[in-house]
Amino acid sequence: MPIEHAFVVGAELKYPPQAETSFEIEDSLEELATLAVTAGLEVEGGTYQRLENINPSTLIGSGKVDELVSYRDELGIDVFLFDDELSPRQQRELEKRLNVKIVDRTALILDIFARHARTREGQLQVELAQYEYRLPRLTRMWTHLARQAGGRAGGATGGVGLRGPGETQLEVDRREINHRIAHLRRELEKVRAHRARHRQQRQRSGISVVAIVGYTNAGKSTLLNQLAQADVLAADQLFATLDPTTRQVTLPSKNKVLFSDTVGFIQKLPTNLVAAFRATLEEIVEADLILHVVDITHPNAAEQAAVVNETLALLGAQDVPQLVALNKIDRLENPELATEALAQYPNSLAVSAKTGYGLEALLNRIEGVIQLGRRRMRLMIPYQRGDLVSLLYKHAIIERETHEPGGTRLEVHVPRHLIELVAAYQLEPVPEGGSTYA
Repeated sequence: MPIEHAFVVGAELKYPPQAETSFEIEDSLEELATLAVTAGLEVEGGTYQRLENINPSTLIGSGKVDELVSYRDELGIDVFLFDDELSPRQQRELEKRLNVKIVDRTALILDIFARHARTREGQLQVELAQYEYRLPRLTRMWTHLARQAGGRAGGATGGVGLRGPGETQLEVDRREINHRIAHLRRELEKVRAHRARHRQQRQRSGISVVAIVGYTNAGKSTLLNQLAQADVLAADQLFATLDPTTRQVTLPSKNKVLFSDTVGFIQKLPTNLVAAFRATLEEIVEADLILHVVDITHPNAAEQAAVVNETLALLGAQDVPQLVALNKIDRLENPELATEALAQYPNSLAVSAKTGYGLEALLNRIEGVIQLGRRRMRLMIPYQRGDLVSLLYKHAIIERETHEPGGTRLEVHVPRHLIELVAAYQLEPVPEGGSTYA
């Protein structure tokens, strides 16, 4: 298949509303070009326009559209990529004026996700997001058929039984897509229920979970590979990995924790994509700790970190404890820059997922944060519940143990997920600052 030649286009309001974090227009277009390369396109150039108001018909001004026509002819452009999501009307008008393929940022991201989804769950999630994006844009696909009807058959006054073939085909397609959307949602609800049951089992086992989040290409998969000696695909491109990956990691205390690598975030992440990935992203909300990986060498590192935090807030995960790993520290020529970066990000430390620098300190810090989520308890476990004692030895920190006629007496630091399970066997609360053993 021949490589398509693309041209990126952006629009920026002169007086933008104070809303979510936004990149400078040049940086945003550069990121769009990188997305295009990830999708297999060859980018020939780009342009943008500063506007007082967005044009409801074509997003950009009419003169700018004429300029794109000249770029199309001079550079042999096959597809224009717009940095913002286009309305169906804007896409229709632009295709009419430019006579080539028009793709917005949302459609491009969905295409990349479709290419990289490997598991059935990931494929279901992407397909749902694609259909929900395409449904309101169906009309532009069948306008030529509607025009063929002519007269009353093609008009609004055609009446029952007199609709044109284009409208009939459109209704058939819309109905089929709605049926498909309903089917995909049912399948994803099954996935969500399965994940919920799996989380409950994991919580009963008491093993802690660390969710790795970050802007796309921040180095999350490389970090997971280093920590767990895993073989997750890691490549220097946006959205190299899409399907969630969970690996077990041993902390310095020999306790086991699960690290879950999630899909990378990006600015202007399509809302229907976030909704489709709800089952996957719920892992973040339920985690004991969020490990936020930041590519400290990126010129827009601060903006990228802000986008991640805004997405976490959208998911309802803003209250989960967070630790920031400033990654790719090995690429900084000036070590003083690392010190400055640490001062900018609360609760952070410098690491290099590539070389392993700082990972031991990272694991120690992770263990410290997880320990804060443990409760110190005195328990009397009946001998017939030896399974609970084994569970506590596996996932808790045992300070003291004695065997008495009534059962096994323990003074123990219990992880959050096991507290409810052993609460019925608790003796009087342990006072802070000392043992309660007589």
